[in-house]
Amino acid sequence: MSVLRPLDKLPGLNMATILLVGVEDALLQQLADSMLKEDCASEMRVHLAKSLPLPSNVNRPRIDLVVFVINLHSKYSLQNVEKSLCHLDAGFFLGKVCFLATGAGQDSHCSIHRNTVRKLAHTYRSPLLFCDLEVDGFRASMAQRLVRMLQICAGHVPGVSALNLLSLLRSPESPPLEEL
Repeated sequence: MSVLRPLDKLPGLNMATILLVGVEDALLQQLADSMLKEDCASEMRVHLAKSLPLPSNVNRPRIDLVVFVINLHSKYSLQNVEKSLCHLDAGFFLGKVCFLATGAGQDSHCSIHRNTVRKLAHTYRSPLLFCDLEVDGFRASMAQRLVRMLQICAGHVPGVSALNLLSLLRSPESPPLEEL
């Protein structure tokens, strides 16, 4: 089993690559399509994976941002993300990972509590975004946000690094872990 490392490949000139990891193929594909429609100054590549580790024999570009998509309606989705996290190098957690929880709009159907996902994001010191990807407007808005985050993580925004982005996305009034 191989561990995905942030700097194991050289960056491509004017290229940014995002990896969406999650079990909901249709939602991930719709999000990827929405991202590719967005205006991006660099060449953007979107890769989809059900889980990590990625096949080691595939020739792929450097991954600039990893987004773990958790469907709050599926405990399997959370378990899949938790198993995948051990195949990611710790260097990614310096601003190049975020968690995206989807399905929060229908609280009555959720099988995963929001605090469970908050604890996971807090444990890995990574931002947590909530979005209902099944709604077109929300998906388009999230696509815009992820494209902007990707440009920053790829180093295509002067004066802002992935660590700066991490500190900007962290909530200043976030409760201590014991209160979650």
